[in-house]
Amino acid sequence: MKRTISFMTGKGSVNHNSRKFHAKNTDPERSCLNVEYCNENAKDVYHELFDEALARYNAKQARSDRRIDDYYEKICSGKQEKPFHEIILQIGDKDNMGAKTENGQLAAKVLDKYMQDFQRRNPTLKVFSAYLHMDEATPHLHIDFVPYITGSKRGLDTRVSLKQALSALGFKGGTRRETELNQWVAYEKEQLAAVMMEHGIEWEKKGIHEKHLSVLDFEKKERAKEVAKLEQSISDGKERLSDIQIQQRKAEQETEQIRQEGAAIQQEVSELSETSNLLKEQAATLAEDKEKLLSDNEKLEKQQKKLQQEIEKMAQSKAVMERNIHAYDEDEKWQLPEPGALMSAKAYKDKKAMPLVEKLKEAIKALTIKCVQLAEQEKKQKARIIRQEQQISRLTNKVMEQSSTIERLQEKAVDLGRLERYFGREQVQSIVEQSKALERVEKANKRPKRAFEISR
Repeated sequence: MKRTISFMTGKGSVNHNSRKFHAKNTDPERSCLNVEYCNENAKDVYHELFDEALARYNAKQARSDRRIDDYYEKICSGKQEKPFHEIILQIGDKDNMGAKTENGQLAAKVLDKYMQDFQRRNPTLKVFSAYLHMDEATPHLHIDFVPYITGSKRGLDTRVSLKQALSALGFKGGTRRETELNQWVAYEKEQLAAVMMEHGIEWEKKGIHEKHLSVLDFEKKERAKEVAKLEQSISDGKERLSDIQIQQRKAEQETEQIRQEGAAIQQEVSELSETSNLLKEQAATLAEDKEKLLSDNEKLEKQQKKLQQEIEKMAQSKAVMERNIHAYDEDEKWQLPEPGALMSAKAYKDKKAMPLVEKLKEAIKALTIKCVQLAEQEKKQKARIIRQEQQISRLTNKVMEQSSTIERLQEKAVDLGRLERYFGREQVQSIVEQSKALERVEKANKRPKRAFEISR
């Protein structure tokens, strides 16, 4: 009979291979027919293969950042090498080598025989997990291995390398299609075909098709699928990134708006705080000024009353003078006496008329002086009253202005109270203190440096 050979690379799902969980394509009732050749933990294999080389490598490193703590984790996080590789081998397909058929049992014997000699042929491929599965449609073999080399001049002297491990087995590579891996795969197929021939199965070499791809073409197909998925993921990622960027821009705008509002509030709080402090100082000063103005006003009013009283007295004096003037017309002593029968005109003039005239002149002179004095006093008192009235008017206006200022300051104080109720007194006080600190810094920066500070 003729049968094809499938030689593929797997994902290396050790838990699936060991049947720690069952996929939909498995028959748990037949899992007992599976063959376990080995099942070691990959990390333990790494310790076995590389710990001594890792210790030698770290001992040579002068810089701590170049030392390697965990070689397995380093390989897993790197891009140059995979931590391990898996190959899957199958003879025929489910139609001609079904697991429940006699041909399936024959295929299992061939794969088992092939597996028995695998590690001997490939000493640089450390097999840590290998299973023959009989609980799926077609018997197949999973082999997981760590490729490694010794005597390396770069990095660890014993390190992971598929290319170098295959090269050590004699597969040197050549053209792009004739890589070390392709040469090794072709060789292993020949080994499997030899075992098949021992059991009466001839290797049927077919062209490239879906069921039996060469390793290289299979990898190309898988990579194409991965690329398609990756491109779709990139497209989805771009859309998500675009949405995220839009949301980020909105968040940045909102943040900037909040920052600006916060800055405005901070500025307003600072201004209100300063205004409040100024209000307290000015309120005390205004209260003192108001009391002083009221006191001065009261004094001026008293002075005005006093001046009014003096004017009234002057008016009374004028009335008295007027009465005295009228008295000159009626009082006998200011009347010329009748001349005697024997008195001459000259004697009358000298003895009677002239003395009376002189007396009248003196009285008129005194009255004139008194009248002038009273007129001057009245003029001065009226001017003084006008000045006092003007001063009272100025003081009254100043009191009104200060009252208006007090009202504005009180409104600022009410606004500050609103802010304290909304944001909390502690937060408002914190903002004020921050603002004051910034102002002090700005003031210090604007302050010209002294000569000794510049020289330092």
